[in-house]
Amino acid sequence: MTFEDLYREGRPPWDIGRAQAEIVALLDSGAVVPPVLDVGCGTGEAALACALRGLEVRGVDGAPTAIALAREKAKVRGLSVPFDVADALALGSLGTTYRTVLDCGLFHVFEDEERTRYAASLFEALRPGGSAYLLCFSDAEPNWGGPRRVRADEFAPVFADRFVVADVRPATFETNLRDERVQAWRVRLDRRPYRVGTGPAAAR
Repeated sequence: MTFEDLYREGRPPWDIGRAQAEIVALLDSGAVVPPVLDVGCGTGEAALACALRGLEVRGVDGAPTAIALAREKAKVRGLSVPFDVADALALGSLGTTYRTVLDCGLFHVFEDEERTRYAASLFEALRPGGSAYLLCFSDAEPNWGGPRRVRADEFAPVFADRFVVADVRPATFETNLRDERVQAWRVRLDRRPYRVGTGPAAAR
């Protein structure tokens, strides 16, 4: 089933009707600097939480039904947030860059080849010195099903040539299937000015 199918059939497990607590904690800390891109925004809760705090934010997702639901939420809540259908693996096509990217439950759905494309896509979407925050399932979570688990040592091979992997910390992820939270990683990636091996330094 595609993500579009899941949204059409009902409420997917990750759609909890509010922003993840880890995202709220980032917002409360002041770490989220506008303009903000919420990639894989689903029905928009993280983006709407940003807007509620007065941050300039845009949400994108590959599922048209999710985007329609996010737009309706923004309208009902009186918040001005652009939500658009877009490919997370081609964020350069958005035509603008951001100081913060939020990824709440997207990275862990990618296969290995897609991870490399995603790193390049994030690099195009972020301004030099900008940061991406990833929240993804951890290998500490038992294998009861659900998304791919990610080890802490898997981030550097994917991102280190374009980003400084500045922080990888244990976190939790909420779903609407379980009362308790599941084990996750919260990762901060700081965009390098140039991809390693390119740019002025490579010419010397």
